[in-house]
Amino acid sequence: MSTFGTLFRVTTYGESHCASVGAIIDGCPPSGLELSAQDVQIQLSRRRPGQSNLTTPRDEKDLVHLQSGIEHGVTLGTPIGLLVKNEDQRPKDYSETDLYPRPSHADYTYLQKYGVKASSGGGRSSARETIGRQAHGIEIVAFVSSVGKVHLPSSVSSQSLAGNGVEEDNDETEDALSPEFRTLLATVTRAEVDKFTTRCPHPETSDRMTKRIIRAKDAQDSIGGTVTCVIRNVPAGLGEPVFDKFEAKLAHAMLSIPATKAFEIGSGFRGTEVPGSKHNDPFVCRDDGNLGTTTNWSGGDRFKSPATISQAQETSQYDGTHGTLAARGRHDPCVVPRAVPIVEAMAALVVMDELLIQGARKSAASLLPPITTLPPTMILPARK
Repeated sequence: MSTFGTLFRVTTYGESHCASVGAIIDGCPPSGLELSAQDVQIQLSRRRPGQSNLTTPRDEKDLVHLQSGIEHGVTLGTPIGLLVKNEDQRPKDYSETDLYPRPSHADYTYLQKYGVKASSGGGRSSARETIGRQAHGIEIVAFVSSVGKVHLPSSVSSQSLAGNGVEEDNDETEDALSPEFRTLLATVTRAEVDKFTTRCPHPETSDRMTKRIIRAKDAQDSIGGTVTCVIRNVPAGLGEPVFDKFEAKLAHAMLSIPATKAFEIGSGFRGTEVPGSKHNDPFVCRDDGNLGTTTNWSGGDRFKSPATISQAQETSQYDGTHGTLAARGRHDPCVVPRAVPIVEAMAALVVMDELLIQGARKSAASLLPPITTLPPTMILPARK
């Protein structure tokens, strides 16, 4: 389906080469939430193509047009319509794919599913669809930042930086993530991330990434990578047992992003290689009197190498005839730098939806008389 969310819902529409792409956002809180087209535009510009020589040269301005739900700079609580025109399509660049389904792309799958597909471009499977996801992110960030002080900086990460040399059969190993990487996660800001074309806020690693992407581009090839998203100050209790746990909803959101092939949360796969005695996250009393954890491991989203490349590939046509496909068009040699704001937006969508659900539960509970007959083991103790 093209709709995500329960109380806060986003429906995206559009294809790679249609007239426009966009979103309908329903459930946005009214009264006091300030929002303008410029606020949305800042976020859309972070994912637009043509930002650097590391991305596709497709020249889309991605200018947002607010259609409804906002007046005089504030949300009305009614559905918000957002529209972005496609202006730089080149359908003729896709003439080869009239005969060939692109290897590892969704062309053949869509044709099998629907019996018809878009005549050019990636259609609904194109990353152009993510404009609608990105556009909704600013409404959420505006809300959760002002209400819950939740922050969502994301960055591109290197596994050599994240890893801590975990060795097989070594029970004396320390934490699954290196101290340097954990410090970066605790302090990184969106402004620091956006200083780098790779969106990796570690200068030496960013330089290596740039060289790797350029090497793939020069070879008419592509390469993938990992995006790490940090969600700070998340209230306890978000998520709904058992199938809609917070982690499960995040996984659902992240794996719906085009080209995503893996999702980790917390210490991720490295956590499986560290003994529980080293991996467990002890509780500590925070300054506000609430309990918190010492590490609160972060997670990552892994993107495969883009499927559409200009390098000739042995494959088959739709009718089964063997042949060679050398795709034309303008494509990202690596989607990861432009995926960073999309990961932020999808994480924000999950947080926003769960905040509203939890808020509704607490509001309903506040209407009931307090229960004073429960044993101490069933309730939180009074703060000292």
